[in-house]
Amino acid sequence: MRINKLFSNYGICSRKETNKLIEEGRITVNGEKCIAGQWVELSDIILLDGKEIEEKEKIYIALNKPRGIVCTASEMKDNNIIQYLGLNQYVFPIGRLDKDSQGLIILTNDGELANKVLEAENNHEKEYIVTLDKEFTDDFIENMEKGVEILGRITKPCKLKRIDERTYSIILTQGLNRQIRRMSKVFGYNVVKLERIRIINIILDDLEYGKWRYISEDEISKLIAEF
Repeated sequence: MRINKLFSNYGICSRKETNKLIEEGRITVNGEKCIAGQWVELSDIILLDGKEIEEKEKIYIALNKPRGIVCTASEMKDNNIIQYLGLNQYVFPIGRLDKDSQGLIILTNDGELANKVLEAENNHEKEYIVTLDKEFTDDFIENMEKGVEILGRITKPCKLKRIDERTYSIILTQGLNRQIRRMSKVFGYNVVKLERIRIINIILDDLEYGKWRYISEDEISKLIAEF
């Protein structure tokens, strides 16, 4: 595999940060300075700052993301999720939750698991609680469930359940850009609050707004079993 993928899978740093380390000449492979995009084998002797690299202990975090926090690891973005967490360990968010939304986001240093989750994004459930700016009809639920034309395509069928006059739960198996907001807008409704409460088997449960917790080994085992 490429060197930057290995570093990501090992939980050392991101692929982009690996490229920076290569540019700075801090990585060697079998005694030679590493080059950008270099392919490596697990049997190679790979040194970072003169020390052989080791796979980091995997970290899995569930965060109840507040509104206003941006789901990016880029230090160039204000209010980014990594700054918000304030950890001294390398992690990154799996997928996104837009700035105006709140709720469950998973962060990890496990590049391999992250790739599996993202590759399977259109096949596994994510659940949200949505509040609209006005009361909606039963026809709205039926039409949303059938699929809505947004971004030049028809969304996959989904499951909705009324909670009250302006609030519903929705289960999606795809993740188009601002999908729920765009779908609701087609029928003349604006989303005033959007909260993700579940990703596959990982649930928000009673995790307080703005707080985070480590995901248990049992939860991760069940998540991995989905793939």
